[in-house]
Amino acid sequence: MAIFALGINHKTAPVALREKLAFAPEQVPEALQQLAAKLQLVDAVILSTCNRTELYFSGGAEQAEQVVQWLAQFHQLSLPDLQPHLYLFQDQQAVQHLMRVAAGLDSLVLGEPQIFGQVKQSYNQSRQAGTIQPLFERLFQKTFAVAKDVRTETEIGANAVSVAFAAVTLAKQIFGKLDNVRVLLIGAGETIELVARHLSEQGATKLSVANRTYERAENLAKQFNAQVLTLAQVPSRLAEADIVISSTASTLPIVGKGMVEQALRQRKHKPMFLVDLAVPRDIEQQVSELEDAYLYTVDDLQSIVAQNLNHRQHAAAQAGVMIETGANEFQQWLLLQDKADWLRDYRQRCEQVKQELLVRAQNQLAAGQDPEKVLQEMANKLSNRLMHSPTQAIRQLLQSEQPDASELVKVLVDL
Repeated sequence: MAIFALGINHKTAPVALREKLAFAPEQVPEALQQLAAKLQLVDAVILSTCNRTELYFSGGAEQAEQVVQWLAQFHQLSLPDLQPHLYLFQDQQAVQHLMRVAAGLDSLVLGEPQIFGQVKQSYNQSRQAGTIQPLFERLFQKTFAVAKDVRTETEIGANAVSVAFAAVTLAKQIFGKLDNVRVLLIGAGETIELVARHLSEQGATKLSVANRTYERAENLAKQFNAQVLTLAQVPSRLAEADIVISSTASTLPIVGKGMVEQALRQRKHKPMFLVDLAVPRDIEQQVSELEDAYLYTVDDLQSIVAQNLNHRQHAAAQAGVMIETGANEFQQWLLLQDKADWLRDYRQRCEQVKQELLVRAQNQLAAGQDPEKVLQEMANKLSNRLMHSPTQAIRQLLQSEQPDASELVKVLVDL
């Protein structure tokens, strides 16, 4: 049976199609049951994130075609509309693709760590559904081992490659631990939500969210147990913030030099770290002139991101070599499994011959025949039966004039 990886991702399909093809968490058990029952797949894993939907399974070429049709039917999509966006990898390519995904090399943000946990969660769901058999157990355990080695032995995740993460990384470098640092987030869009998530992951707990629309700020604040402010409250509450990160769609600055100057006086000139991720700017450029205010703009962070992306791309090249090695090791294991099957079958045939001749000899002895003749006959028949096929194979090998055939035969017959 072959190993397949089928799916779409951010490189092959627009978000509108990815949304339609995504599996909600509650849909996965039913989908796995259908793959097992309708298509007789013994190994099947479904990975569904915002940037990809992928199915990993083992089977034949006909089953692969059936899975493509099933995927379209399950999501009520037209196969002709879906097919141009699909990719289908087999065997070595499928194994390498899975390892690249788990290591973050195929992600929208190169080296992002969340995908490793998502792959592991998908694997656990499949185990619970009974669609992980020994082949995929070995495949996924090898994948997890390779992905961990990539994380620990390369710098694939060491540098920030999004402005949101770069902002939080800078904040952590300045303040060290963030658990007692007070953070004011201005805005409630996607960028600020991402900043809040990174802050929370780094231990920040004292968050406030200010937004023009109070309801949106409230919805974001609930996710991170943050306080909610209106934009009108920002001037009076600014002095409380050690860190200010802003990203709104405002056409005019929200935080001016005078506002920050007053806040610094109230703070007795305790330093304030400000990050402006908005275009146009939310924080007046003149704020950088203040002695105790440290202002970074999106341009400052973009240069950091560009440098870090170069570091990650170098690490990705190292990781690619590690993944190729891991995939080759898995393929070698597969080959050994095939050989082990051959050896097991050969030993079973030898055992059958032995039992057959043993029963015959026992019957002859019970009939009163000469024991010495019975044993001699049994020994001759046993050696002839066991040597017949290997002898023919050895003769053919020697006649083939293959390089090292003689040496191979010597090893096989222990000469």
